[in-house]
Amino acid sequence: MTWIKRLGGAPRELKLFAFASLAMGVAYSIFDSTFNNFLNERYALTAFQRSFLEFPRELPGFLVVFVSAILWFLCSRRLGALSLVLSFAGTLLIGFFAPTYASMLFFLFIYSLGQHLFMPVASTIGMELASEGKTGQRLGQLNAIRNLAAIAGSFLVFLGFKYLGFTFQHAFVLVAIGLGIAAVLMFAMQPEANPRPGLFLKLHREYNLFYLLNVLSGSRKQIFITFAPWVIVTIFNQPTQTIATLMTIGGVIGILFQPFLGKMIDRLGERIVLAAEAVLLVGVCLGYGFAKFVLPEDVAFIAVCVFYLLDQMLFSVGMARAMYIKKIALQPADVQPALAAGVTIDHLFSITVALVGGVIWNTFGFQYVFLLGVLIAILNFFVALKIRIPQRNEA
Repeated sequence: MTWIKRLGGAPRELKLFAFASLAMGVAYSIFDSTFNNFLNERYALTAFQRSFLEFPRELPGFLVVFVSAILWFLCSRRLGALSLVLSFAGTLLIGFFAPTYASMLFFLFIYSLGQHLFMPVASTIGMELASEGKTGQRLGQLNAIRNLAAIAGSFLVFLGFKYLGFTFQHAFVLVAIGLGIAAVLMFAMQPEANPRPGLFLKLHREYNLFYLLNVLSGSRKQIFITFAPWVIVTIFNQPTQTIATLMTIGGVIGILFQPFLGKMIDRLGERIVLAAEAVLLVGVCLGYGFAKFVLPEDVAFIAVCVFYLLDQMLFSVGMARAMYIKKIALQPADVQPALAAGVTIDHLFSITVALVGGVIWNTFGFQYVFLLGVLIAILNFFVALKIRIPQRNEA
């Protein structure tokens, strides 16, 4: 892990962004490790209510391109800081001012708006801080830092809930502290020399394949974010510590895997990496859906945990889509608006799949949700094969 040692001699802006990513990663890890069990214990949700909750959670992702257009006067680094402040506020409101399901949905919207506004900003800043020809390596290193943070956050949840008497309020306070530190560090970064572009609401025909990749990414995403942990928590009846433990293990693996994945994208190209991801996802979805029916209970649970870890690793392949739009962009100013549009498209289909998946789960059984995931993965494979990179230098 020589890249960690090199961070000491890195430029100031890279250091600030790396430490902001670390603080943010700890916070998000604590939130993700506890939120499913918080919902289950506080509100006793049905599977359909849980899937419906993805509407206010994912709606901010759909609104990203519109909110970014409204905030066009903020550079990406200031927009990133503002987004962290929104998540900070949403966290405290959920933890201390949401006695009812309806109030929690509204505060979750605020938290999620900040989280989703940061997504295109993170990719934009990461690519800005990369050397030419090493974009994947830089994004992989930054993702590895977030994995290191995930270890700290999820391990803290494990220790806190098992040995230190943590409540969910303790967890939410720690999340808010992490997001607050990250926001301060982002505010400390120097604004970019180039102003942010104002054209966020225009789709370019030349980027249609990128948009389609985001359609499939958003559809596939809910399998991991919503339904995979819900299988572990409800089908296998696991406590809070289980998801936290899996996220810890995934974080350890990710410290090495993320930089490796970034290098592989630089070396092999986006087409091969995205196609390979699709093939692996077919197996993962089949495992989620049918391990319980073809394997003994204990073995099935272990298998699903392995699939969860593999799915967690594959989720990082999203950096290949960001690199793809950077390489095909007609001009550098198109990159962040295209990424914002990609987040909006991603979440339009993410919301749809969450609602449809909840209906499928309740009507036919959870395994059929994952058959839908298999279909999405197959489509993703054929779309990925259509990727072609123009023969020109990275902008």
